[in-house]
Amino acid sequence: MAVSPNQGSTGGGDAVTLTGSHFTGTTGVRYGSRQAASFTVASDTTTATITPAGQGPVPVSVTTPGGTGVVGTFYYLPPPSFRLTPPPAGPLAGGNTVTLTGLGLYTTSEVRFGTQAAEFTVDSDGQLTVTVPAAVTAGPVPVTVRTRGGIADGVTYTYLGSPSLTVVTLDSGPADGGSLVVITGTAFSYTTSVTFGGTPAISYRIASDTEIDALVPAGVLGPASLSVTTLGGTTTVSGAYTYLGRFAVLGGQSVTNTGLSSVTGDLGVSPGVSVTGFPPGQVNGTIHISDADALQAHADLVATYDDAVGRIPDVGISGDLGGLTLTPGVYNAASSIGLTGTLTLDAQGDRNAEWIFQIGSTLTTATASSVLLTNGATARNVIWQIGSSATLGTGTAFVGRILAAISITVNAGATVNGQTLARDGSVTLDTNTVTRPW
Repeated sequence: MAVSPNQGSTGGGDAVTLTGSHFTGTTGVRYGSRQAASFTVASDTTTATITPAGQGPVPVSVTTPGGTGVVGTFYYLPPPSFRLTPPPAGPLAGGNTVTLTGLGLYTTSEVRFGTQAAEFTVDSDGQLTVTVPAAVTAGPVPVTVRTRGGIADGVTYTYLGSPSLTVVTLDSGPADGGSLVVITGTAFSYTTSVTFGGTPAISYRIASDTEIDALVPAGVLGPASLSVTTLGGTTTVSGAYTYLGRFAVLGGQSVTNTGLSSVTGDLGVSPGVSVTGFPPGQVNGTIHISDADALQAHADLVATYDDAVGRIPDVGISGDLGGLTLTPGVYNAASSIGLTGTLTLDAQGDRNAEWIFQIGSTLTTATASSVLLTNGATARNVIWQIGSSATLGTGTAFVGRILAAISITVNAGATVNGQTLARDGSVTLDTNTVTRPW
């Protein structure tokens, strides 16, 4: 090629070598109508030049004492322009592919992400396929493209670290799903997937880089892992969410009712088969008599009961809980516990706060006693594990999930914001309101 390279920037400044003959004594080199910025005659057949600014294709001419001759054509190329096809972000490890689209990319010789050179393929004058190089730290870097027409920049690519999960509020809900939870953490802006126990969320919204709002899918009773996948990677936290049963009342041998009791949630019995008193009692849910759902609910009750028994106590308790204010924790009583008056459970602003009461024998509440939830405490996060039987006195306003080894008796007018689940014996109701708290 007589002009090499024969392409360059409209701004000039490119080194171009001319080859031909009779260059000795050259007095001028022109690119179109403009003099070369400089030239050096290396030999009678070679001249090194620096291009002036110019536009489009121009003839390159050399003037010597013998005359002027055209040695070839030089093509001025405009500077490239490009944009990064979304998303303009990815993992620190790189290796993902992005597409640069624009103009003047055919002569691309270099693509850089910050200081790191990237491998690329020229697809056409308007497109490059680029493999993103790795980076050391998260954050934005400039993307530059060098062509014979110049250097283009002004585009930013963001390297992302893996997301982190701090807390899920609320961290438990019904096994049939549908709960709205708030996930807080970091690096959520480019989230592509949220799963609970491996099942995708019904839907989710990226509220900010530190918050995701998600609708929980249906799942299997018990703890489930929560995974958040972003363009920066995937983070999974085991047991971050707990699926709770849908039964408000469950007896091992029978469920008996007197009067106009109201149950919100499912009611069942297993392995027994006796359910009486509905009507006049009303169930805002489904009655299960030793069917597959009741059998599973009983198995789940056994597992939940055993888990509560196995928790390591934080504090020992005894006597009567009336008048106390208790913060979250595992409370253990070797024998029976009473409740006269009001027990206050203070979550101290933590909506995921949990209480587990391990009661070795019986739980008995006096007439008109109550459990009061304050500062974000929720009924679903209060568990009463009873070694034998629970008896709620007339007019008691009780809160929490009662897991009794034998039986539960709810006297006239008492209400339960929670569950009444008797593992081996019966649940007896008398004009009560029992509401599953989710």
